[in-house]
Amino acid sequence: MTSVVDAAQLAGTVSHDLSIWGLFWQADLIVKAVIMALLAASVWCWCIIFQKMGMLKKLNDRADKFEEAFWSGEALDKLYARVQKSKEDPLLNTFKAGMEEWHLSNENNGGKKVTLQAGLQQRIERSMAITITREMDKLERYMTFLANTGSSAPFIGLFGTVWGIMNSFSSIAMTQNTSLAVVAPGIAEALFATALGLVAAIPAVISYNKFSNDLNRYADRLEAFSSEFSAILSRYFEKQKAAE
Repeated sequence: MTSVVDAAQLAGTVSHDLSIWGLFWQADLIVKAVIMALLAASVWCWCIIFQKMGMLKKLNDRADKFEEAFWSGEALDKLYARVQKSKEDPLLNTFKAGMEEWHLSNENNGGKKVTLQAGLQQRIERSMAITITREMDKLERYMTFLANTGSSAPFIGLFGTVWGIMNSFSSIAMTQNTSLAVVAPGIAEALFATALGLVAAIPAVISYNKFSNDLNRYADRLEAFSSEFSAILSRYFEKQKAAE
């Protein structure tokens, strides 16, 4: 009985640091692991967010410049030679894939200009489609992490919350004291874990939705360019055939 009374008196006299750092250092080992995992996920999510923002801006700026040059009337062979010296870019790679397939067909034909055939048209379109798929796979890298963080972080935080509340009830049972001095630290740890779960999840969900829409629009832009380029080659071959 004396030990219980002493424990109760000690619980009433011990001061708890309810600051963020205090909550972390006083937390149970499990709760600490949850907090550190959520902090790491949040930091990595923000790194992905900033990387995707900068990447999409550069991609759209480069696409604007290339499309301006493409529709300026410059000869395709001249534009292709200039593009070969440019930095890697999904739209440029799509254009190069189509031109390379066209040039390869010319080389296989003994250097003679190739007239339009259904097989050549399909090969050019297929080559560009494969390039678009490959480039989009690269651009969508780390998107899965954002999706997983957005869906799982609240539940990880909830696990820390449940564990913190269990610690609070354990303190009550051990000290037989229901005062706030006994219950508050565990509840504070629990709410801290919940808050961190939301801090990690909310930006991840918002950014995932935004980047998904932006990447889908960019993919549509690549598909539209592929269709336009294929139509230009088709008209070019038809004029060449008519001139023969």
